[in-house]
Amino acid sequence: MIRLPDAAGALRAYVPRTVPPAVPPKGPPPASRTVLAAAHVVADPFGNTTGHGPADLDWDATLAFRRHLWAHGLGVAEAMDTAQRGMGLDAPAAAELVRRSAAEAKAVGGHLVCGAGTDQLTPPYGTPADVAAAYEQQLAHVEGHGATAVVMASRALAAVATGADHYKEVYGRLLRQTARPVILHWLGPMFDPALEGYWGSTDLDTATDTFLDIVADRPDKVDGVKVSLLDADRERALRRRLPPGVRCYTGDDFHYPELIEGDAHGHSDALLGVFDPLAPLAAHATRLLDSGDRQGFRALLDPTVALSRHLFEPPTRFYKTGVVLLAWLAGHQDAFAMAGGLHSARSLPHLARAYELADGLGLFPDPGRAEDRMARLLAVHGVER
Repeated sequence: MIRLPDAAGALRAYVPRTVPPAVPPKGPPPASRTVLAAAHVVADPFGNTTGHGPADLDWDATLAFRRHLWAHGLGVAEAMDTAQRGMGLDAPAAAELVRRSAAEAKAVGGHLVCGAGTDQLTPPYGTPADVAAAYEQQLAHVEGHGATAVVMASRALAAVATGADHYKEVYGRLLRQTARPVILHWLGPMFDPALEGYWGSTDLDTATDTFLDIVADRPDKVDGVKVSLLDADRERALRRRLPPGVRCYTGDDFHYPELIEGDAHGHSDALLGVFDPLAPLAAHATRLLDSGDRQGFRALLDPTVALSRHLFEPPTRFYKTGVVLLAWLAGHQDAFAMAGGLHSARSLPHLARAYELADGLGLFPDPGRAEDRMARLLAVHGVER
């Protein structure tokens, strides 16, 4: 038995599972959907994990986790917000992460896409042309290492753009010169409040029109769009308006089973932070879709939504803390530490509930180790067995 705290400060008994779960088998990438997991980074617990210095990462553990994702058939979305981009992971560390992951992907034949942003800029950000130049620098770095670029939403562009025309100008300039098709990322303000009003309007219908105009202007240069708005109906409507051949990668961590399954009008592929802790289940479930087993797909993924909604509850941008907790409990890293000290960004009751939900899903290959680690974390906070 282990005692878990709730939000009211009460302790309740929880009996963890004792039998190791049946781990889904490793396998090839799913054929019917492109499935990418946005991967977290592993901080060096003996390094600088404060918010006042450069990120200090455990590179061996960070790259080992990417090999884990590839082994189960998932692609890796590197240097995205799940990797604490702009929240502890500074631009030089992100560039090094791209370089190392690209080399690892080549060595194992793994599918890799990498975020390209403008986080080397600091306020005041300058002009839209300055933002475009920063994007170009990072795009060249990603493409120079052989990866597909994810053009990330830019805090700098959100700060300096005065309307839709500035977004069309900057993105049009980038799409004219990319070496290969890119993924355009629309990250909602629930993930980053600095992105409020992206695409030049706080009205989502108007913003969607601008976004789709940019895609329609150069569809040959857009592999897909990654939509992280946590609005399933809006995502379905948007993907029906995409030009032929342009994918919609869901970033909706609340509705991903139904969006990936799709409907008569199409489906979403996936680029999801929650697939970091769910990797074996997510890959196996999606391979069921390859054989037309929609019921089996939903039977595996639907029960995971409660955990995902918990991890991504407001303030949503701190979902990374729960993701890293689960990686530690599952044995993918030796310490519960995050760049920028963000392992303290969630409350103890929140972390306890994440453990309980993940244990119920059978996400821990060694339940005893997970229980022991959770008990030690609780003890540090004054909760004894």
